[in-house]
Amino acid sequence: MDSFEFNKIAAAVLVTALLFIGIKEIGNFIYKVDKPKNSAYKIEGVVDNNKKTEEKVKIDEKLASIKPLLASASIEDGAKVFKKCAACHSVNKGGANKIGPALWGVVNRKIGSVQGFKYSAAMAKYGKKWSFDELNGFLHKPMKYMKGTKMGFIGLKKDKDRANVIAYMNSKSDAPLPLK
Repeated sequence: MDSFEFNKIAAAVLVTALLFIGIKEIGNFIYKVDKPKNSAYKIEGVVDNNKKTEEKVKIDEKLASIKPLLASASIEDGAKVFKKCAACHSVNKGGANKIGPALWGVVNRKIGSVQGFKYSAAMAKYGKKWSFDELNGFLHKPMKYMKGTKMGFIGLKKDKDRANVIAYMNSKSDAPLPLK
């Protein structure tokens, strides 16, 4: 095969590639497709800038109150879900602080009050007590609920899981509060 035949083959491949690219560009010019206003496929965790207020309302509606779910919460199931938390928190009486503070008697305790644990400024200044509803909101999305917290946990999405964990943590106290 001489060089002239090789040049013909290379030119044919190049012309074919340019022809396909040209047809594609002409098609894009003729048929203009606008981006849809609403995504057909929703990805959890991605918020559309136009719907931030709607999302906030949905979150508030979804987290209205955990108390009705606490009545049927399972402490045993809460112990299973709490395993996600056990890497950073101790729930045993007299348990040491780990990456996060010890959680013995956490329900109805002042937020950011465990001695010997260095809290984030946001947590230390919060000034409320860990009520069932406070725990529910925090466990749903910690970083959104309390801006500036050091807790890097993504949260518990399922209402039932949060209710079970709250019931479990409530049971880990010298004086557990009634769940009803």
